[in-house]
Amino acid sequence: MKRTVWFWLIAIAVTLAAIVFQRQSGPTYPKKVELNIDTIATTIKLPRTSEVGTQLQIGIPALPWEYTAKLHHRPYPSNSDWEIEPPFWPENDKFVSYLPEINQKAAKLEYFIEIEHFTSGKVIVLPEEPVVIRYKGAVPAWALIPHIVFIFIALIFSSLSGVMAAFKYNKYKFWSVVTLILIFVGGLVFGPIVQKFAFGQFWTGFPFGSDLTDNKTLIMFVVWLVAVLVNWKRSVPIASVLAAIFTILIYSIPHSLRGSEFNYESGEIVTGMITYLKAFF
Repeated sequence: MKRTVWFWLIAIAVTLAAIVFQRQSGPTYPKKVELNIDTIATTIKLPRTSEVGTQLQIGIPALPWEYTAKLHHRPYPSNSDWEIEPPFWPENDKFVSYLPEINQKAAKLEYFIEIEHFTSGKVIVLPEEPVVIRYKGAVPAWALIPHIVFIFIALIFSSLSGVMAAFKYNKYKFWSVVTLILIFVGGLVFGPIVQKFAFGQFWTGFPFGSDLTDNKTLIMFVVWLVAVLVNWKRSVPIASVLAAIFTILIYSIPHSLRGSEFNYESGEIVTGMITYLKAFF
């Protein structure tokens, strides 16, 4: 009994670690930027995802009177001129400005904040590289919640099956089958539904495209399908161990690095790429 409890604890710990890493390293997680001006020393968070049909507020701490700040933005990817919003203005206890309302799913903007000192003319650009933000459609709870829940539980059971297989605990076969079913339902049934609401297309992975989210889901499903089939009439625990390791590694790759992106020239939704280093730092 105690041995089984440890299996579960290890599986949950591994899954939570992978989820935290995936969220914080991905390009949809807010970008943290250090702001140091006179007596102000703080970290601001710049959003990298938003819903269509809204004007997204960008907020910074209230600046001393001798500073002004402006918000620059343009479509991404493009070489068009930067558009400049009016200077940040005080609202409650901070300074705010707004990105324009975007109504096209999968459209992206890049933006940065320029802070200037009135008298010295010194200019501070935050961050050094522009932030890329992607817009998505609203996803109803009936589609999003099952997708998240099934994938989350599938990751736990995947790790559980791998740990049990590593210790030759025969129950790993059962949890391997459960993992396969959950990945199918959460990733290949509800996943495309979420994708359709968010970005306008059901499937943009292989063989129709190279969307990383879709391809990661497909790879995880195939890996566990192979593990289940290999173990169907015999016992090959190493297959489940490798499937579990591969699943965690694949999931930990930030999926939105290569996802649906609106092409401003063609007017179509394609698969776009955000440089990993640019997204991570």
